[in-house]
Amino acid sequence: VQLQASGGGLVQPGGSLRLACAASGSIFSINAMGWYRQAPGKQRELVAAITSGGSTNYADSVKGRFTISRDNAKNTVYLQMNSLKAEDTAVYYCNAEVRGSWYSRYETNWGQGTLVTVSS
Repeated sequence: VQLQASGGGLVQPGGSLRLACAASGSIFSINAMGWYRQAPGKQRELVAAITSGGSTNYADSVKGRFTISRDNAKNTVYLQMNSLKAEDTAVYYCNAEVRGSWYSRYETNWGQGTLVTVSS
């Protein structure tokens, strides 16, 4: 299973970006999907997560500004980021709990990371 993240870049404070992460390979089903971020010198932290049924969870620091969504038909998770702040600058990683076949267990897979820089 591979997760390919895209959509990062340089944006001014107050701007918006939309990240996408597509899962491919041997996929029977996907449970939860999520986005994490890691800023320089800091630990990786959860940004947002979404279950297969659409329930969502957000870090307090992004509530009201970020929206996570998913397209189950495309095995893709999105993160719409609005009102970006300098402190949102980080490498953003996606992950997904994937079941490769009907007889296998869910395993957590990670994308390669995409850099988001918020600066004027």
